[in-house]
Amino acid sequence: MTQTSVPVAQLPGGGSMPLLGFGTWQITGSQAYDAVRTALDVGYRHIDTATVYRNEGQVGRALADAGVPREEIFVTTKVPPNADDPRKVLETSLHELGTDHVDLWLIHWTEGDSIHDDLWRVLLEAQQAGKVRDVGVSNYSLDQIDRLTDATGQQPAVNQIEWAPSLYDDEVARGHAKRSVVLEGYSALKNTDLDDAVLRGLAESHGVSAAQVLLRWHLDHGFVAIPKSVTPERIKSNFAVTGFSLTSEEVARIDALAAP
Repeated sequence: MTQTSVPVAQLPGGGSMPLLGFGTWQITGSQAYDAVRTALDVGYRHIDTATVYRNEGQVGRALADAGVPREEIFVTTKVPPNADDPRKVLETSLHELGTDHVDLWLIHWTEGDSIHDDLWRVLLEAQQAGKVRDVGVSNYSLDQIDRLTDATGQQPAVNQIEWAPSLYDDEVARGHAKRSVVLEGYSALKNTDLDDAVLRGLAESHGVSAAQVLLRWHLDHGFVAIPKSVTPERIKSNFAVTGFSLTSEEVARIDALAAP
C-alpha cells in the first residue's frame, strides 16, 4: 500500500489542518509522552489535546523531543467554558506545550444552551494577538454555531463533535459544509462495531482493516478524524490510511450504518 500525504482542510486563519490527527484524551503521564512521540515518529502532524486532559506538559515534551519543525505540526488545545480566567488558561497551555502559539483553540463544550459568546470574544482576542491561528468550538449544535456567529460576527472555523458512521447525520454534515465549518469527529472507534459486515467486507476488498476503512471514510467525506491509542502498532495502523480511497458508493454504504 503506497503512502501518500494526508489531505488537509484550509482554515480561514491560514492554517492547513490535516484531516487525520492524533487524539490524547484520557492519556496522561509517561503514556502521553510515549504515545505522542510514537505518533510524530509515524508521521502524524496534527496533535489534539485540551486543558482538562492534564497532559499538555507531556505533549509539549514530545513535540520538543521529536525533532519535527514546529511549523510542520498542527496543534489543537481547548479551554473549558467555565474557566475563571481563560487568558491565563491559554498562557498556561502555551507554556506547557512549549510554543508561542497554537494552531487551533476551541471552546471545549457548552453548558446547557449557552453559546458562551463572552468567552468566544476572548478566543477572537487571542487570535488577533497571534497567540492562536484559528479558533473554533466543540460539542456545539448548528443552531448554537449560528447564534454565536450572529452575536459576535465571527464564525467558528471548526466544530469538534462526537462522530462515527453510527452517528452520521446528513443534515449535520451538510450544515457544517454549507457554513464552511470543518467537522472534526472524535470517538469514532469507540462508537463503531468493527465487526460490522459492511466494514469487514470493504476492509477485505481493500486489503486493510475495518478500523482503517472507518478512518478513510472520514477523509473521503472531508471530516477530520483524531483516533487515539497508546499501542505503537495501532498508532501506526491508524495512520496508514492514505494509500487507498473509498468510492462514493462505498462511502454511501458506510453512511447507511447510521442508526435509524
